[in-house]
Formats: sequence, C-alpha cells, structure tokens
Amino acid sequence: MACIGRNGHNPWVVYRVGIINVTGFAGMEAARLLWNHPLAKLTAITGRSLAGQRLGDAFPHLAVYGDTPITAEIEGEVDLVMSALPTAASAEACLPFVRQGIPVIDIAADFRLKDPAAFKEWFGQPHAAPELLASAVYGLPELNREAIRGARLVANPGCYPAASILALAPAVAAGLVAGTFIVDAKSGISGAGRGSGGSFGYSEVNEDVSAYKIGKHNHQPEIAQELAALREAPAPKVTFVPHLVPMTRGIHATCYAPLVRGVTDAEVMAIYRDFYADAPFTRVSAKPPHTKHTLGNNMCLVHPAIDERNGMLVAIGVLDNLVKGAAGQAIENMNLMLGLPQTSGLDLPAVYP
Repeated sequence: MACIGRNGHNPWVVYRVGIINVTGFAGMEAARLLWNHPLAKLTAITGRSLAGQRLGDAFPHLAVYGDTPITAEIEGEVDLVMSALPTAASAEACLPFVRQGIPVIDIAADFRLKDPAAFKEWFGQPHAAPELLASAVYGLPELNREAIRGARLVANPGCYPAASILALAPAVAAGLVAGTFIVDAKSGISGAGRGSGGSFGYSEVNEDVSAYKIGKHNHQPEIAQELAALREAPAPKVTFVPHLVPMTRGIHATCYAPLVRGVTDAEVMAIYRDFYADAPFTRVSAKPPHTKHTLGNNMCLVHPAIDERNGMLVAIGVLDNLVKGAAGQAIENMNLMLGLPQTSGLDLPAVYP
C-alpha cells in the first residue's frame, strides 16, 4: 500500500498505477515510460479488445512486462489511474475512480474545456460528468504546477495545445501581444491514434502534407481558454490550422501574434527564459528547433522571434506528441500529484537522428 505524503516521499514505497486503454498509442507510451520509473509501477491495465492477452504478447516492444495481463476493467488496488480512452468515452470511465478519491489523469479531452456548453459545441454531445469540470486542473505544469500538486483530477493537455500554449504563454503573460493569434501547426501520423481509421495508410500520407478541420478543430478553444487565463485583458482570438505531415511523431507549431509595443529579439528572449527558468521540461532555444530534437523525450523546445517590419511575434513550439504531448506529460502530472520529484522517470535525452 503506497503511503507517500504530500510534502515528501518514502524512497522505499512505490505507487501502483493503472492505465485504462493501454492498447492506444498514448497508453502504450505511458507503459513504456513507466517501466523505468523509480517510484511508480504499472500494476493494472485495461484494453477490452485485447482482454485476456498478456501485454508483452500483444505488443512485443513491451515484452519487459512479461505476463502482465490485459483485463477488461482495472483489477486490484491502485494509487492513481490514467485514462487513455478516446474523448467522450473517457469521462464515464474516470468517474468511479474520482468518486472513490483515487487521483485521475485524463489523457483525453473530456475535462479540458471548463464550459459544458463549449464541450457540447465542439464535440457534438453532452458532457458525461459536467459536475467535475470546475474541479479539474489543466495539466500543464509550466502554468499550473501548484494547482496540479493539490489536484485529484487532471486534464492532460492536447498535443497541439501544449506546443502552442507554451510557445505563446510568456508573451501573453508579459502583455507583449494581443488580438488574433494564428497557430499553424504540423503533426506526425501517430497523433491520429491507433483506432482512428481514415486515410492514414503509407501510400496516402507519404510525400504528402494536408490541412484538416480548419476552424473546426476542438484544440482551438482549448488554446484560447488557457491563454486567456494568463492575463486580465480581453481574451485573445485564436485561428488554429493543423496539418498532417509524413512522420511518425512530432508537433511543430508556428504561432503568430500581433505585438502591442516594440520589443527586440534580445528582450523577448530574456522574457521567455525568465518565464521558463524553473520549468524542467520546457527549454528556450536560441535557434528554431526541429521535431527530431524532442523525439522520444518529454521536452518542449520554444523559440521566439520578432518580425519587426510587420509588428509580429513569431513563436515556435516543438514536442513529441506521444510524450510531452500525451503520456510523458501524464507522468509529469502524476509525479506532481503524488508528491514525487517532477522529473522522475522522464529525464531522458531525445533519440537522434
């Protein structure tokens, strides 16, 4: 039985973690990252389509888990649950654990938007647990670290929003930008998930770039909501255009925001570095970062630049959509919720090339 206190931890105690829907990309990635976590152990996993199989047999890259069974429901006692179910299915699965007082991290989008009417507008159906929206904490530690520490329900950010918000947050908080922000973002194919269907075969996505859900993507209100919370000022408007590019992993968000006053590249770089001085997983890069610079790790790289002629801030955010954009961020939030060091199990370099 785990018994780690909020203000410290017993190094001999290991927390028991359950993953709902280990069969999706985010669930599998969470299992991979948890294998080497020093203070947490994956003890329960579900995946209804593969219930009864062993994790290592179903997914050979997770053979380190040996005979660990995939079950239809979480079995045994757990100290924290992560849900990697699809959006709109996740809230219902999380609800029993929240009611039991077990900390829950929802990797889906069910608890990200605070307004149940907005959820219905963007996802096309009523929220399954609207009474929990007010208590859910948006799980971006760079903005909400202390709130996450005391949370029982955390809404893991979307991959596009994490990169976009982190790229723009220092400028918004400092009052450097206002008005309508444009986010032009690219994602690897894994962002669509294993069970997404659609035209994601190799011959269809190779040597191809395409925009999708223009003006209709549910990450647009998420980005706007979190940026608006950074400063008491008129909420910014966000135009968000996602693109699919032929790579497995990665998010590259190029964000454009009108400046409200003159500022130099050196000044904005100093503002960004000061904002993220205590953030172990967001680093301000002196040069425009590549998606490969974050492949397989929990880092977000941001790079701000000034387009002086047009009075615009151009800010880039880059991360791995399955790590900092999903499973790694969930483990970072788990560490904070359980009173563990924020970097536990995640202090890994990127895979390059």
